[in-house]
Amino acid sequence: MLKYIGKRLLMFIPTMLIISFVIFFVIQLPPGDYVTSYVASLSAQGEVFTEADIAYLREQYGLNDPWYVQYFNWVKGIVTKGDFGYSFNYGRSVWSVIMDRLFLTMGVSFVILIFQYAVSLPIGIYCANHQYSAGDYIWSFIGFLGTATPNFLLAILVMFWVYKATGQVYLGLFSKEMLQNGMSWQYVPEFLGRCLIPLFVIGTSGTCGIIRTVRAQMLDEQTRQYTLTARAKGCSEATITYKYCLRSALNPVVSGLAGSLNTIFSGSTVSAIVMNLQIQGPVLLAALKSQDMYLAGTVVMTQAVLVVIGMLLSDIALAWLDPRIRFSERG
Repeated sequence: MLKYIGKRLLMFIPTMLIISFVIFFVIQLPPGDYVTSYVASLSAQGEVFTEADIAYLREQYGLNDPWYVQYFNWVKGIVTKGDFGYSFNYGRSVWSVIMDRLFLTMGVSFVILIFQYAVSLPIGIYCANHQYSAGDYIWSFIGFLGTATPNFLLAILVMFWVYKATGQVYLGLFSKEMLQNGMSWQYVPEFLGRCLIPLFVIGTSGTCGIIRTVRAQMLDEQTRQYTLTARAKGCSEATITYKYCLRSALNPVVSGLAGSLNTIFSGSTVSAIVMNLQIQGPVLLAALKSQDMYLAGTVVMTQAVLVVIGMLLSDIALAWLDPRIRFSERG
């Protein structure tokens, strides 16, 4: 296992180089650049730009070089100086923009991930052990409904219901008083209340998907030969469920950890915009719209790093859960 982890860590650098190249190439595909978007925005407000002004702006932002030269300079700055570039839209370094929301985004993502597994696993196990019962039908209906409902529509409905019930509009994770006065203990209850809406909205789709997966896998494992043998030997149903069936049923759930982590980290961008969340999703969308290439590339690179780390963690967890999976070389 240690040898396998070492190989995966060695593969991390070339993998991220390839991903960074693809990201930068795709970001550069739309016609124009940041100066084009910037000039078009100001021209719509009545500003007048000459060709000399546009050429000067491109020179200032370093956009006259071919895209592959810009990519090389970007990667060189990251490797040698830890410099991820300059955000044209924000007028400061990319990493400072990322750090403004990184810890909050990671905290929200981690809480939503815990919520998904803490809620979905018990419900999935219950539905499998009580197949075709009233509870199974109810949770199956909720699972289908939650998977089919777009997150942004669910966000609008939940905020409307909360407003009708409380008379308060909960937009964003921080109120005006929190932003003006800074966080203190008196604002903690309100902050936690504001976190419940994005927790429910963003976590619902993943939770419902995991419920359906766990239920299907548990039902499949309960008909396997080893399960019937364990039951014939007198093992308790709890032992069969949690020691044997659940460990095998978790394989597809654990293997999808990387994708779930990336989806949660992006914050379901449209839903984050609807709920005015101060996380990375809206920043990425704004960077792509304004063609702020270094900021957009760094945000996507951060997501790619999370996916690669998530895949490594899921592989390690799979080896621990299922003894049939071995990463060591066979003699």
